[in-house]
Amino acid sequence: MHGIAASQPYVLAFFLGWAGLVKLFSRRTRAQAGQTALARLVGAARAVPALVAVGLVEVAVAAALVLPPYSAAEGAAAAVLAAGFLAYLGYAHVAAPTSSCGCLGAHSRPADRRGFGRAGLLLAAGLLSMTAGPHPPVAALVVVEVVILLALSAELDRYWLTPSRRFLVRMRGPLSVPPPGDVPLETSLRLLYLSPAYCSASSRLSSDIRETWDEDGTRFVVYSAGARTAVFAVPLTGDDPSAVRVALVEEPAPA
Repeated sequence: MHGIAASQPYVLAFFLGWAGLVKLFSRRTRAQAGQTALARLVGAARAVPALVAVGLVEVAVAAALVLPPYSAAEGAAAAVLAAGFLAYLGYAHVAAPTSSCGCLGAHSRPADRRGFGRAGLLLAAGLLSMTAGPHPPVAALVVVEVVILLALSAELDRYWLTPSRRFLVRMRGPLSVPPPGDVPLETSLRLLYLSPAYCSASSRLSSDIRETWDEDGTRFVVYSAGARTAVFAVPLTGDDPSAVRVALVEEPAPA
């Protein structure tokens, strides 16, 4: 039991350090801060400073967890951060259900059960680390916990989950585009509404769906956007909202 508790500061330090460094040094993460639930919470103008401030706190706590001497106060600080993550995810799920949390990098997926599970595990680790004494950590346990936390991180899906799925598809049979009639419009719209492309253009839309058509494995969805036409290209295969594209086309002048 002592070895389990002694392992938690290293797990927390790895995760908090990674999260903090991403917030501080990833330009893409900061550029998309205005599209996350954090912007809804503090305002779009303060989203980037708030993101940087959280990153600094995470890096400071991570450093304190691994630098001797260790104290229960450091574990308590990590537990408070994890509890804050849980509260923030709850807010994001209610107030901005289609926005990403921005916790660990740039991605377009909203808060889901994996995010809540990850924050819950971090909270448990923080509470358990408060009982850690002068005992050596269990290296295998640290590795297992880190792997579980990484598997619960949607930000990393493009590095392991998506390639794994593509590999399984290749092993089962040739990859082919399904007939357009086999993909319900509701499925395409669900992917569209979760996409960064839709978030960036939604404020300009001035009509409901005008028309749709399928061509070369892509479903095109057309809206009016004031004096322009917004054309969204939604892939008929895959489930990555970031693959959706949008083009704003000028309406032809009347003759």
